[in-house]
Amino acid sequence: MMLKGVSPLLSPDLLWVLGAMGHGDDVVVVDRNFPGTAIAPETASGQLIRVQGAGEAELLQAILSVLQLDGFVEAPIVGMEVVGEPETELPIHREMLAIAEAAEGRSLTLERMERFAFYEAARSAFAIVQCAEARPYGCFMLKKGVIFG
Repeated sequence: MMLKGVSPLLSPDLLWVLGAMGHGDDVVVVDRNFPGTAIAPETASGQLIRVQGAGEAELLQAILSVLQLDGFVEAPIVGMEVVGEPETELPIHREMLAIAEAAEGRSLTLERMERFAFYEAARSAFAIVQCAEARPYGCFMLKKGVIFG
């Protein structure tokens, strides 16, 4: 990507997806283990966008540089919970929440969802963005918000 002030991680296809989403639409940002190829065709856009060579933190920072999170819902970010340990909070969960709070300039809640429920919810998303993140449970849904003014 050769645009001034735009992260090179935001490919033309990814920028199109983020721009085409409407208020309340979800984009699913996932690790390398997520079954993106199987689930993406069922999403609203049918898109699976792969971002090779990037970890989740770097990708989320890039996405949140152009995507406003929904301010009308309690938890505009939903992460996948650890199988069999729904109360466990992993470092990747804390890291993603901190990145989102910094981008939004406000406190946020990270809701977590059981693995198969997350897969089902991902089918209703606008698109799936898959990165090279190796840490497990690096799967998050971001709800797009309204840009005022």
